[in-house]
Amino acid sequence: MVARGRRSGTVCTWVLRVMVAGLTLNGETVVAQSVDVGEGVSWALAEHRAETVSDIRYAYRLSVPDALNDPLRGRLHARFVWSDPRGRDVVLDFKDPGARVHAVRVNEQPVQWLASHDHVVVPAHAMMQAEQNSVEIEFIAGDEALNRNEDFLYTLFVPDRAHFSLPLFDQPNLKARFALTLDIPQDWVAVANGALVGESRSAGAKTTYRFAETEVIPTYLFAFAVGAFQIEEAERAGRTLRMFHRETDVAKLHRNSEAIFDLHAVALDWLEEYTQIPYPFGKFDFVLIPPFQYGGMEHPGSIFYRESSLLLDESATQAQYLGRASLIAHETAHMWFGDLVTMDWFDDVWMKEVFANFMAAKIVHPSFPEVNHELRFLLAHHDAAYTVDRTPGANPIRQGLENLNDAGALYGPIIYQKAPVVMRQLEELVGEGAFRDGLREYLDAYRYGNATWPDLIDILDRQTPENLETWSAVWVGEPGRPTIEARLKVDANGQVTGATVSQEDPLNLGRVWPQELELLLRYDDGDRRLPVSLASSRVSLEGLEASVPVVVLPNAGGLEYGRFRLDVRTRETLLATLPEMADPLTRGIAWITLWDAVLHREVAVTDWFELLLRGLASEVVEQNTQRLLAYLETTFWRFLSADERLGVAADLERVLWGKVTEHSAPTGRSAFFRAWRQVVLTESGIGRLRRIWAEEEDVPGVILSEQDFTALAATLAILDGANASTILARQAERIANQDRLARFNFIRPALSADPAAREGFFDALREPAAREREPWVLSALRFLHHPSRSEHARQFIAPSLELLVEIQRTGDIFFPAGWLDATLGGHSSPEAADAVRRFLGSLESSYPQRLRAKVEQSADMLFRAARVAESSGP
Repeated sequence: MVARGRRSGTVCTWVLRVMVAGLTLNGETVVAQSVDVGEGVSWALAEHRAETVSDIRYAYRLSVPDALNDPLRGRLHARFVWSDPRGRDVVLDFKDPGARVHAVRVNEQPVQWLASHDHVVVPAHAMMQAEQNSVEIEFIAGDEALNRNEDFLYTLFVPDRAHFSLPLFDQPNLKARFALTLDIPQDWVAVANGALVGESRSAGAKTTYRFAETEVIPTYLFAFAVGAFQIEEAERAGRTLRMFHRETDVAKLHRNSEAIFDLHAVALDWLEEYTQIPYPFGKFDFVLIPPFQYGGMEHPGSIFYRESSLLLDESATQAQYLGRASLIAHETAHMWFGDLVTMDWFDDVWMKEVFANFMAAKIVHPSFPEVNHELRFLLAHHDAAYTVDRTPGANPIRQGLENLNDAGALYGPIIYQKAPVVMRQLEELVGEGAFRDGLREYLDAYRYGNATWPDLIDILDRQTPENLETWSAVWVGEPGRPTIEARLKVDANGQVTGATVSQEDPLNLGRVWPQELELLLRYDDGDRRLPVSLASSRVSLEGLEASVPVVVLPNAGGLEYGRFRLDVRTRETLLATLPEMADPLTRGIAWITLWDAVLHREVAVTDWFELLLRGLASEVVEQNTQRLLAYLETTFWRFLSADERLGVAADLERVLWGKVTEHSAPTGRSAFFRAWRQVVLTESGIGRLRRIWAEEEDVPGVILSEQDFTALAATLAILDGANASTILARQAERIANQDRLARFNFIRPALSADPAAREGFFDALREPAAREREPWVLSALRFLHHPSRSEHARQFIAPSLELLVEIQRTGDIFFPAGWLDATLGGHSSPEAADAVRRFLGSLESSYPQRLRAKVEQSADMLFRAARVAESSGP
């Protein structure tokens, strides 16, 4: 291993693990030991630093150039307490230090330092003192986590990317105070975690922004954004809220801004009341960024959002309004859960996400009194979690982690969707009041510090006689879900004499998932509901009515979690009567359960598709409607053959367009219009699509936005290849907002009717620079792999999978899964499935297991669709 260090301009070569004698600490001479430094931040390195480094303060000064290609130059002055009786080296993290670090001073003296992988290693003997020390570094900031654009930039450091751009101790349990000074182009503005304490003009057409030192926060939450932003300001209950944005549509901005400020204020008030802890971080700003990689990121004092998630169009659906409220509540909840109390290591990253989602569900409730929130919770979590838990790549909620460079692979639906279900079950197990009191104790005990899941379980265990460690071992520590089935005991006279409810471990490992069920028995004269405590592999029920129910639904409460295998009579009854069920929550449960049966080939796809059309014709609850529309699109494109699609297309378009014209709510009309747009295939449908895009025909009750017309143009370009070039050129002329125009121009080659242009676009994505705007890339990939072009796009599957390791290395946390889903989501053929299987079969044992699991998760629907295609083929 070769490293480079500098002193007075001299480059020296060093070998790591140097043994240095004669170091004096507290008056005693000890043998100094180097730290074993490798790639990333290992658990061993993190543990060493957590034991020896504390009370950290960072002061950064960064100069942001006018030109996009010029580097950011910076200086760091870090102060910290260092105490290591073994005299090991001090290791800071910084990517490519040999090329980017210009000078290092320790306690105001220049030192020789070592570079190893992405670390700056300061030998312990190099004037490091016991207790208080300072390190100053002059450096060029790395662009990898700066997200630079022509007229703005923003940082995104989660989970371990702060050191991609800045030198520091990049691990969550070394929380620190950050002070920041930015020299930026004069016409730009800046926002950061800390409050602005000074703004001045300096020489060289620069403006200097100075931000106050923050409270202690982990490195992944340090953030700033600079650029051509506008600022909206509002006051709620004596608190000033500021919104930074780039929206040029004034009407759109004003239509949304009051609701956005109100939703933040409601969330803040609710969380202060629930936790009994005032908002912990002083000022409250948030930034709307057009190409932001996630829906939002919880930087204290400076939340970042994807602009389109908050600034909704007039054609927005109910799901989008609810989604915006939930997103704002989620990010605001992080101020307490994740920011105030931070996980000790990223194996517990799920804790901050589960509580953000868990709290968001509670916060949103009062703002939408017309919404069935139990149904919303069910639809928001179960289906998405099942998409992972039903696959061979399923992962537990809490996963081990040896190195932070693999932390991004921990994220996914199990953290965001399964964990809140599990937490709701835990709340019911402990009791709502005791659960709240336990969380208050947890937040108070660890405020501004770090904590682990066992720390919380220890607190909650004192609130209940239940053994929470045993409960947690399977629900939090194990992957997958149980298969649960209710069976009736029927005698020779056809009379019910009892019933059993059983659970099976699909991996045959003998695992048992304890949970409370609500068993629904439907008779001709009404329903009976029975509580069932399923704490073992099988429980017996006695005293049931003698007649045989027409429906037996084991998961009628809505919180139950598993694969609920239905008996034949129940499946047949649901196929005949599900849309007529009176209770919206029960309907939602039945739809999800029956979809599971479709995927396990217990229900014929054609019967399911017919049921969806009948369900959409009669469903009056928009949340259920949205779920049925999602099922409809997936079934149409992935589970029907090309001939079957053509056979049902006219009726499908007629049903959906009829709902567009007759639905009573504008949000409902918008939902049906978007669904219609996604499945149009007939010539008459394409003609209507073309007239709407050309503004020759209106959509009844739906006001279309610039983004809507852009989406229409994209669909037309795919369906009407002969006119694609003209359509795309005309649409580019119609886009006034420069950020949206840049996005459209990026994805245009993926929409081209010319196969060579699409192939060239994909080839360009092999370069990391072409993948920097990840939401744009994923949109383009979805168009590239549109089902109507899947045969041509099949050639991109293998090279896309081969790029996956690099995608994880260079991309942000959700990008690998997004890349896979966008690549495989348009395919259903056995040939596409075989391409994925060949890739999986070729992998060496050294291939990252979590990436393999993500391939298995993403390909699961493709494999199931291919099996259906094979079974229905000639």
